Amino acid sequence: MEGLGEVATWEMDMAGWHLVFNATTIMMTLVIVALLLLFGWQAARKRAPVPNLFQVVGELFVVTFWGLTRDALDEKLAKKYFPLICSLFMFLVLSNWIGIIPWMEEPTKDLNTTLGLGIMGFFIAHFCGIQAKGLKAYVKQYFEPMFFMMPLNVIGEIAKVVSISFRLYGNIMGGSIIILVVTYLVYGLLLPPFLNAFFGLFVGTVQAFVFTMLTLVYISVQVR
Repeated sequence: MEGLGEVATWEMDMAGWHLVFNATTIMMTLVIVALLLLFGWQAARKRAPVPNLFQVVGELFVVTFWGLTRDALDEKLAKKYFPLICSLFMFLVLSNWIGIIPWMEEPTKDLNTTLGLGIMGFFIAHFCGIQAKGLKAYVKQYFEPMFFMMPLNVIGEIAKVVSISFRLYGNIMGGSIIILVVTYLVYGLLLPPFLNAFFGLFVGTVQAFVFTMLTLVYISVQVR
């Protein structure tokens, strides 16, 4: 299993810092962004009463996540944050699926990707909370129900980032390791393709949905 643990990197020195970048993650992220842009262009360029396949899939994403966002937030906030929620799910689900293709790897198999998205959701949720409640009321909630609960409340908020980030990373990385080990044990016969489909399509879709919905819930909790 010589491929296990190997990571292609780019290294550079800048202002006294030695920087190491995961080349595979960066390239696969760019590929996924390009695919999403291509999909959006195909879905929107020839809209018609009788839609093509791209328009059908695009409308399915829009209708589904608009309804979920509107239910979690009010109509006004839904218009503001629906694009984030929908695009986050599309990025994650494609990131989790792309590992099914030979020689492709999931960006979500890198903790930097999942943790970065978790931190992004954290700052967006708390920025929404400050906007909706005002700074004084926002800070006050951390001292409830008693002032000495403040450290625990802060730790609880930070734990949310760790929870959603490591959950997604652990499921995708764990699935990749299982597939790699089983492939070497049975020499790439029937079982590994089945595992690829299970972890890539089913688990990948579920984990993308869970991550997206938790981000939406965190935003909803902060604005209410």
